Amino acid sequence: MNFYKKLAESVQIQYINGKPMVVGQADSLKLIGVGRSAFVFLINNTTKAMKIFFPGLNNIALEEAYIYQIIKDIDFFPNIYGSGLNYIVIDYVEGYTLFECLTLGIPISEKEINEVDFALYLARKKGLNPSDVHLRNIIITPNGSIKVIDVARFRQSQKCPQWEDIKSAFSYFYLKPYFPKKFPAFLLNGIAYLYKKIYKKRLLSFYLRKAQAP
Repeated sequence: MNFYKKLAESVQIQYINGKPMVVGQADSLKLIGVGRSAFVFLINNTTKAMKIFFPGLNNIALEEAYIYQIIKDIDFFPNIYGSGLNYIVIDYVEGYTLFECLTLGIPISEKEINEVDFALYLARKKGLNPSDVHLRNIIITPNGSIKVIDVARFRQSQKCPQWEDIKSAFSYFYLKPYFPKKFPAFLLNGIAYLYKKIYKKRLLSFYLRKAQAP
């Protein structure tokens, strides 16, 4: 049996009080994070991470694996080493997300923002439509380089303004000399919540206009 497949099959997920929980896993897996659609494990004694997608979300696992194959030669994204029905195996990326940088007061430079821009440009050249690019899926590594993770929504048909809005906020506010460089997590989460509400209204308005067009 494939090594990665065996590891993936060792992970047992149950919904408890409506939330997915890991109730079993191989000793060689260390749980290091959880997102909207998957748990993330570090494979012990390696520099690889395994994403195990929640039950019923196999389509996202297959989609993300497909996209990582498309961008595998772009250094700004993790390499992919294996995938299956409900998992992918990619580089484990050390460093701080932009969200963590803001909560810890770690400076974010214009160079790093430009690198994210370039990474997304290279993805577009591959025929993709980078979407859902936010503070938690951009990592600054210990050597100062950028890695963009969580690419499952890079083939959405509609245009996503999220990264452009983040970039504008960075230029108009963050770069100003006296603008604070450290924020409590609850404040950033509150801003993200309000942004999603506004974005959904934008999207609804777009589809209504499209439906009413002659």
